[in-house]
Amino acid sequence: MAEIFNHVPEAQGQELFFLQEITKEYDDKELTNFVALYRARRKDPQMILLATIIGFVVVAGIQRFLVGQIGMGLLYLFTAGLCFIGTIIDLINYQDLTFEYNRKMAVEAAAMIKGMGS
Repeated sequence: MAEIFNHVPEAQGQELFFLQEITKEYDDKELTNFVALYRARRKDPQMILLATIIGFVVVAGIQRFLVGQIGMGLLYLFTAGLCFIGTIIDLINYQDLTFEYNRKMAVEAAAMIKGMGS
């Protein structure tokens, strides 16, 4: 785990364990390529939290747009965050929302690395 932690020190908890598992077979070059792809696409949980808080004041659903959930973002936008209930739930679950997105980005980056190695 130390090796992936050295490359992606901002990863914590579930994300760190997931990255360790997905990169355990990588050599140094593959790991470097993976980290470059992943970090370019990764979202920071604090940014998602901030976007969710802004959703209360300015425009609801920003956090959903940031994690690629366009349909939910539009729904939140037109319903004021599902009458703020959805926004409150996103405030509580912002780390899970971010991890779901980051996991998807890690899988895509790993697939690209495998494609480059073949």
